[in-house]
Amino acid sequence: MAAAAVVQIPAGATFLETFKKSFVDVPIDAEKGNAISTAEFLEAAESLTTMFDVLGSIAFSPVKKDMLGNVEKIRKRMLAAPLESQNIQDLVRNELKTKSHTATEGLLWLVRGLEFTCIALSMNIGSTEELADSFGRSYSATLMRHHSFLVKPIFSAAMRACPYRKDFYAKLGDDEQKVQEELRKYLAALDKIVNILKGFLESKEAKW
Repeated sequence: MAAAAVVQIPAGATFLETFKKSFVDVPIDAEKGNAISTAEFLEAAESLTTMFDVLGSIAFSPVKKDMLGNVEKIRKRMLAAPLESQNIQDLVRNELKTKSHTATEGLLWLVRGLEFTCIALSMNIGSTEELADSFGRSYSATLMRHHSFLVKPIFSAAMRACPYRKDFYAKLGDDEQKVQEELRKYLAALDKIVNILKGFLESKEAKW
């Protein structure tokens, strides 16, 4: 599989500014139990997967493919029942009423993947350790316990293929301070959404 072409970043901009949708801009309706807008959430998740292209190794292709596959499961349900799927929580509630859980299970795995990425980058940006160490620690804390002995080596190989941190951050933009500020804001928004959805998925109404 050929590596995807990395998006060209305009001078003075950051890689995050090339995203079609940022988690910073995903609507959360506090008056409706922190309902998360489905279409914007899926676009933001798709945009995040381009970060794996910046990591530069085809070893990350299975990670990206897995996340995009789960996005498509959720989108398929959204398109099949748009009025019942305007926010993620309603999409799950209404799908489960039909005795199906394809999109709900896709959401569970997508949230796990988003949490893994969020924790890895959050640990890394606040330290001097290499990406391979941050992603490895995050994998151990999040996805590893859910993976079979066949899948674990695939993800472990991706962790070891991480670029040096100085090379990774240089690819995110030429203004290091701006990159760090935007990434922190982005990760804070992602962390908020991940925690909302984790709490919902752990509730009785999201069980199948």
